Amino acid sequence: MAEPLFGQPLLTVDLAAIVANWRDLAARGAPGAVAAVVKADAYGLGMAAVAPALRDAGCRHFFVACLTEGLALRGILGPRPMIAVLEGFPPGADGDAALVPVMNSLAEVEAHAAAGRACGVARRAILHVDTGMARLGLDARELAALAADHAMLAGVELLYVMTHLACADEPEHPLNALQAERFAAACAALPPARRSFANSSGLFLGPGFASDLARPGCALYGINPTPQAANPMRQVLRLDAPVLQVREIPAGASVGYGASWTAARPSRIATVAAGYADGYLRSLSGRAVAAFRGQPVPLVARVSMDLTTFDVTDLPGISAGDSLTLIGGPGCSPDEVAARAGTIGYEILTSLGSRYARRHIGV
Repeated sequence: MAEPLFGQPLLTVDLAAIVANWRDLAARGAPGAVAAVVKADAYGLGMAAVAPALRDAGCRHFFVACLTEGLALRGILGPRPMIAVLEGFPPGADGDAALVPVMNSLAEVEAHAAAGRACGVARRAILHVDTGMARLGLDARELAALAADHAMLAGVELLYVMTHLACADEPEHPLNALQAERFAAACAALPPARRSFANSSGLFLGPGFASDLARPGCALYGINPTPQAANPMRQVLRLDAPVLQVREIPAGASVGYGASWTAARPSRIATVAAGYADGYLRSLSGRAVAAFRGQPVPLVARVSMDLTTFDVTDLPGISAGDSLTLIGGPGCSPDEVAARAGTIGYEILTSLGSRYARRHIGV
């Protein structure tokens, strides 16, 4: 990539750390395989760089959200890895053998099977059974109908039966065990097929949640899959924003829109080139910290569209041209930034803006 232009924040993504996270999760998922969920542009970190690094490390199963992502990923990876499309796609769009639709309703099963029978070649697919999310997947009525008539699957090469955990990041939640029971019962009622069960947090729930194919996403990218404990994953990104100006203000002076912060002492305010248009959320106003050479720097006043202000009074070495680490430094991991914003690490990553220069390192 080109070096950042003047005033341009830099997002650095450590591909070696992502690969190491996948290998750790693959060991935890053994003897089953462990896929990589790379939807939403690999959670904002760049699918075109992340997916090949994982493929070269040995990952052979990838999941995306929609058909457009699947087509893009097939263009990046070629035809060999399995690429599953979680939202499925209409039979008329399934001519690419590298793409595997997830069938989320009985109507999709019937349409996909009919297409396979019509052409005389069974169509590869994954069957999604809803066991507690009430979002996508066959509900209890549809599952009962399919269990009573396995012939409905004629024309389908059923690669996996999958379900999705709703509360895996809460190990004691009773829905986890209930979903495991429901999934086991569903698989017993269907034709024999490999199973896909655990997401990132599900891989940490124990042997009762093991399957033939786990589907981690957030943990690959450093989000803590065990929020009740220390994060077992490596951090994979760092967002550095340049200081455009350092302004000295007297006690009693206010800063930013709405005059929401007033200096209690003579202060030095650093303005950096990132704001909510770059995914640095407005809800961080007055709550976040950045880092400078390992030292915390408090955010003051409101985050605006393109600019954010930090109190650097106690760090006199900071001047225009330096950079503050907004995400990925001490006290500002994606999970810590999310907690201050009142959201989750997933949103922090997938909100990363398009104006950042991006650098992928490590492999």
